[in-house]
Amino acid sequence: MTPDRPALSIVLPMLNEAAGIVGCLQALAPLRAAGVEVIVVDGGSTDDSVALAAPLADRVEGAPRGRASQMNAGAAIAHGKALLFLHADTRLPPEADRRVGQAIAAGRQWGRFDVRIEGKSRWLPVVAAMMNWRSRLGGIATGDQAMFVSRDSFHAVGGFPDLPLMEDIALSRRLRDRGRPACLSARVTTSGRRWETQGVWRTILLMWRLRLRYFLGADPRQLAIEYGQFTSKD
Repeated sequence: MTPDRPALSIVLPMLNEAAGIVGCLQALAPLRAAGVEVIVVDGGSTDDSVALAAPLADRVEGAPRGRASQMNAGAAIAHGKALLFLHADTRLPPEADRRVGQAIAAGRQWGRFDVRIEGKSRWLPVVAAMMNWRSRLGGIATGDQAMFVSRDSFHAVGGFPDLPLMEDIALSRRLRDRGRPACLSARVTTSGRRWETQGVWRTILLMWRLRLRYFLGADPRQLAIEYGQFTSKD
């Protein structure tokens, strides 16, 4: 890696992740040692997230709350030839940097990994299989799948739309106009706590309903309130 242009930058949005951010960033230590840039973008945490993240990342920056604005802020200061957007509760597979590099070198402008959902419910593997199948069929990626994109393509489409929810779907639609995603079979592992806390099928039905309403033109902010990501006072 050269100091000003690594092959890959990982952008990680964060909000009140003190309980898990150390483990998340420690898992990225081998990639940092190999030259991958890790940028954490905080959305206004009120716990110790920033202090805990600072020694374990190349940069920790602040941005207005919301994954889209946080990830765009991280991308704006990233130096990598490719960008990978990672949720704080998701772990990458071994050699993720090499896999992304091979996909980009093969001419794919963007892509994502298959996902495995970690948890106790026997339905979580079914949910993951559905997500992976739907993504391959429709050319749409979600944030849980660790989306990656060449730096040039990301900026060419204007980055993530400034939406409080469905920003990953919206970016996928923009990028799909430039080519189908690379659907890597290597699996990221993401936490199933959301599904298990709210109920697996209840969560699935909620997400299907919100996505349908989004495609039909519903206000993304109202959808984010219903999802629990924002309140009407935010």
